[in-house]
Amino acid sequence: DGLAALVQDHLARDPFSGQAFVFRGRQGHLIKVLWWDGQGLCLFAKRLEKGRFVWPSTAGAAAALTPAQLAMLLEGIDWRAPLRTDRPTIAG
Repeated sequence: DGLAALVQDHLARDPFSGQAFVFRGRQGHLIKVLWWDGQGLCLFAKRLEKGRFVWPSTAGAAAALTPAQLAMLLEGIDWRAPLRTDRPTIAG
């Protein structure tokens, strides 16, 4: 209920919209995801044993992530600059 109130009051968003709202703990080791599945509010929590979750700079506002960025965030990967495989220079 506390996170839903935070979404509604601080972010001025509807916690029952079906969007996922992601929160990180102060130390960066814990992340919580809140979303409405049509029947109730669901809460997913993950704590990293090593490392920290990379968090976007928001300056007090909300940030929008793509599904791929959210997946990398939940895996503890630095989603801002993922390593990509090299692109071939010639065909064949």
